[in-house]
Amino acid sequence: MEADGEYSGQIVDVVGGRIFGGKITVSQTKIASIAPDPSAPKDRFFLPGFVDAHVHIESSMLTPVEFARAAVVHGTVATVSDPHEIANVCGLEGVAWMLANAAHTPLKIYFGAPSCVPATPFERAGARFGLDEVRTLLSDDRILYLSEVMNFPAVIAADEFMLSLIKLARTFQKKVDGHAPGVLGDALRTYAAAGIETDHECTTLAEGRERIALGMKVAIREGSAARNFEALWPLLLESPEACFFCSDDKHPDDLVRGYLQHMVARAVANGVPAMAAIKAATLNPVRHYGLQVGLLQAGDPADFIEVANLTTFEVRRTCIAGFWVSDGSTTLLPSFSATAINTFSTSLVSLPELRTPLDLFSKSRKFPVIVARDGQLVTGREDLELSYESGFAVSDPSRDLLKIAVYNRYEKAAPAIGFIKNFGLKTGAMASSVAHDSHNIVAVGVSDEMLMAAINAVVANKGGLAFCSAKHNLNYPLPVAGLMGLGTAWEAASAFEKLTALAKADGCNLTSPYMTLSFMSLLVIPSLKIGDRGLFDVDKFCFVTGSVSDA
Repeated sequence: MEADGEYSGQIVDVVGGRIFGGKITVSQTKIASIAPDPSAPKDRFFLPGFVDAHVHIESSMLTPVEFARAAVVHGTVATVSDPHEIANVCGLEGVAWMLANAAHTPLKIYFGAPSCVPATPFERAGARFGLDEVRTLLSDDRILYLSEVMNFPAVIAADEFMLSLIKLARTFQKKVDGHAPGVLGDALRTYAAAGIETDHECTTLAEGRERIALGMKVAIREGSAARNFEALWPLLLESPEACFFCSDDKHPDDLVRGYLQHMVARAVANGVPAMAAIKAATLNPVRHYGLQVGLLQAGDPADFIEVANLTTFEVRRTCIAGFWVSDGSTTLLPSFSATAINTFSTSLVSLPELRTPLDLFSKSRKFPVIVARDGQLVTGREDLELSYESGFAVSDPSRDLLKIAVYNRYEKAAPAIGFIKNFGLKTGAMASSVAHDSHNIVAVGVSDEMLMAAINAVVANKGGLAFCSAKHNLNYPLPVAGLMGLGTAWEAASAFEKLTALAKADGCNLTSPYMTLSFMSLLVIPSLKIGDRGLFDVDKFCFVTGSVSDA
């Protein structure tokens, strides 16, 4: 519905840093004028629409069109989106699919060129990007930046290939996003000096402050698995101009409940001036990335929202490019019928494959165990004695010590086996083909039989999520690259909530069990993870001795 007309209320001018009673005139997709209006209603606020400064749309398990239909309800008008999830599965064809699908929504989705496909050389993915592939993407005007440079050890070590990628982005005059969890001191200075401009992986104030001191921007993250807002919000008081807000990964149940407006409201509730909080969600990312997103200035694209107040930021309606796209409670955007793209070539896993003991089991009674942490992507490590049956290491639910497996989806290969704490399952198993970043199948369970059932449910659907126990067998297919479904956000949220409820009813106390599971195979987030070839020590950036499977 066209938004042409006049709108009176309190105008939040993020460019001028002021709030005043005014009248907005919208004409032909643009802000024609903004004039003072002393009689403007005081219970109606107009401000620029929100911008997520770093998100992987694929992690919502929604296509870009369906993601947009939910996001606009919460006042989001643009995203800075890294398509490296689908790139790891389907290569350039996957990125092209995202661009084509996004063209069917008015949400302003700005994609980057994935810099790490795969994320590390220590795992098997569905594609591999060299300089030629990245050059192809950066030469496309629809690609705005070089996506998060996750192989930070290589950058710090002056790896020629990684430095060439950064130089290539500079040649195209495009921004370079970073990813350097826990990196401080000389290593961080080297990383920033290489041309890295942002980081969304900060989990402490010390990390954020060091990055800002080096001229980097910090994207304060509050996603479904990684929740760093509480640790980092004081940066909005100290260096408000250097901060963005981002979700990184947002599961559908979280997305339908709320989005960036909740981060802005929390910042204000904590004592951050409303203008500073709003700028972090609007002006700052727009200026940094050079987004063609309106800032509620005369002549700008008409990208703005109406909110009830500047405390809860309850969104009443959202306008993008001069069209109302949400009335605040429902989306006004249509669906789009998409054709799935996928790469899935493995076959069903067998019990003997899951029972095969690794060499490391026989070398020592102590085994390095992943310790999952709620609300964090980082993990801990404990060296523990395992439980054995008939000579095989097995899960021990009584100790919350469960077997975790990563099964290659691109070719038939032996699964990598490890153990993990803090999932808490008592009788069942969970599996997912959303397994960052190579998106092989990751599963955790109380027995080899349950692990096999959950993994094979995902294999049968050529991607998806599954929960299996003696009483329950539930799965949700993800036919688009094993990452995204073809349903709406509300349909995906309902399915995801049912799966989550089953995991929690079985003993899992994690806030978002499936999101946490999906990051247990991400080999660029400390400290101990597991890829499709074995346990990986991220701190040392090498495999745990004896845990590697080359089958």
